[in-house]
Amino acid sequence: MYGRVRPLRMLVVALAWGSCFPLLKWGLRGQSVLWFVTWRAALTGLALLGVSLISRRRRAVQAPVFTVSAWGLISALAVLNVALAFAAMGASVTAMAPGIASVLGNAQALLVVLPAWWLFAERPRVLEVVGVAVGLGGLMLAAGPTGAGRGAWLALLSAAAVAAGAVLARRLAAVDVLAVGAGQFLIGAVFLAVAAVLVDGSPVRGWSVSSLVTVVTLAVVGTALPYVLWFTELRRASITAVTSWTLLVPVVGVAASVLAFHEALTARQWIGDAVTVAALALVAQSGRSGTDRLERWQQTGCEICPRA
Repeated sequence: MYGRVRPLRMLVVALAWGSCFPLLKWGLRGQSVLWFVTWRAALTGLALLGVSLISRRRRAVQAPVFTVSAWGLISALAVLNVALAFAAMGASVTAMAPGIASVLGNAQALLVVLPAWWLFAERPRVLEVVGVAVGLGGLMLAAGPTGAGRGAWLALLSAAAVAAGAVLARRLAAVDVLAVGAGQFLIGAVFLAVAAVLVDGSPVRGWSVSSLVTVVTLAVVGTALPYVLWFTELRRASITAVTSWTLLVPVVGVAASVLAFHEALTARQWIGDAVTVAALALVAQSGRSGTDRLERWQQTGCEICPRA
């Protein structure tokens, strides 16, 4: 059984993720995109691993041993949620204004409705359909005629990768959130590091104090903390209701970009943000019981191997 999303947790997620695009813009000045996101992923994985080890020691719990299929899914999440999403997100910010990138890069709520219906029999309620439709309209208004081209497509690719990862994450319902997080971010960092070596060469070129501070902030506050809250909610609430909160992320991103980079917003973009918040209020009211199809998806997924 699962029900309503816990608003306070998702508000923290929205605030943390909304700050990511402006922070990326700030930290990537003169930096290699691939190396910057590689260090972001690696530091996030190490932070989650450290918390996981401390938590297990306090509870006197042994380290989990994953099945081969669990490692396969964790690796798939590493490719989608980390390598692909981080690289596309970082590249999009270098090609367009961070406020608009945050709008296009957080369309997960609009991308998971049909997969959730098909895979989990989460038939969307009328309220959800209306809310998602209104949210799409708000995002289109806020994005407007950006003319960003490549940047816009990269931002949408990042959103699609995160949406696909959200669907796959439900198959790891029996696995500890911190362990999964540490695994996927560290594996994702390896994929990114290989790409960075091939494309950009040296990992130490062009770093500054501001870049180091930014990447640490992104890793701990903008990634590790919201990751735990996000995947915890995905296990207990409707995937449509959870991802609907990402409609608030671009609003935070646009506001942060206005403050940090003095981006000028048109009346159309202000209206779009307001419409997006209204859509969030509609979809966030959703709450329902689990379906047999969702339970089968989770039961045939991956669990932790018992220790001998």
